[in-house]
Amino acid sequence: MRFGIRFIEYVGNAREVVNLSVKADQADFDSVWFPHDPFMRNTWILTAAVAEHTSRIHIGSVGTNPYTTGPSEIATYLATLDELSEGRAILGLGLHTTEMVEWSGYDAGDYLQRTREATEIIRALLRGETVDYQGESFTWSNQCYLRFTPFRADVPIYIAGFGEEYNALSGEIGDGSLPMITPPESASYMVPAIHKGATAAGRDPSEVDICACGWLSLSNDVTAAQDLLRPMVAYFAPYLEAPALATAGLDLADFDEVGRLITAQRYDDAYAAITEPMFRLGIVGTAKDVIARIETLAEMGVTHVNLGGPLGPDPEETIRIMGEEVIPYFRG
Repeated sequence: MRFGIRFIEYVGNAREVVNLSVKADQADFDSVWFPHDPFMRNTWILTAAVAEHTSRIHIGSVGTNPYTTGPSEIATYLATLDELSEGRAILGLGLHTTEMVEWSGYDAGDYLQRTREATEIIRALLRGETVDYQGESFTWSNQCYLRFTPFRADVPIYIAGFGEEYNALSGEIGDGSLPMITPPESASYMVPAIHKGATAAGRDPSEVDICACGWLSLSNDVTAAQDLLRPMVAYFAPYLEAPALATAGLDLADFDEVGRLITAQRYDDAYAAITEPMFRLGIVGTAKDVIARIETLAEMGVTHVNLGGPLGPDPEETIRIMGEEVIPYFRG
């Protein structure tokens, strides 16, 4: 099992999450990730800062979508980050929901084809090719090529998707997959689709790093850990997949009131509307509880756990506990 940590908007300001990334590097995490969500702090600036202040950990984005950012910008960002970090960059290309893209007026109906074509284009650019591309989503001329030589021609591209088709696509074309496992039990729904896509493409499913994105709130005070998870659940749960929610006995309708309150910008009321069963969307509790949930994920076929969310009452303490108790448990 490999370990990633994902810093969302609520964990801290830009300087704080860079400092936490340094702690994660020291605590033996394999990767650090930043969600590339609309109207949040800029992922590319954060990953560049982390590259300058760390020496070992791999650095990735989650949900860099091919709508609000085109393949040319994504490829130049990725190649530059890889150069700056001396070969530690990862791209998490795709989207976990179409709704946030549609806020800005984009029609995301072609997300499968657009992700496929963007992946092909980015890889060709990194290989130093001229990308005279005639696709369904992108049409490029013979002037489309990088004006510099990338540090690596094969920077890993992980596909961040949702639903069976998108997860299957990640198994077909991705170096890795970034499914949202909210709740963690939904890995039982996500992993088979990823393996199916890999098999259909003639690949060995074990070649695909399944880097499952979950929410973590680690604390010996379980109530405090739950309270920290409330903003995450309130903001994101209305966008989650019904089949995934069903694996924990939940339904999208359970979050109708929460979604209405968020839309009305009544955030405190939305947080208060979170009920006990809704905390099952994340990994909540002590180090022992976290170990048990991750063991279950490993049994389901997850190869790389990507822990985000509030992390815990003290994110720095969470990183310390993960580095001293949880990660060593899995590494013997």
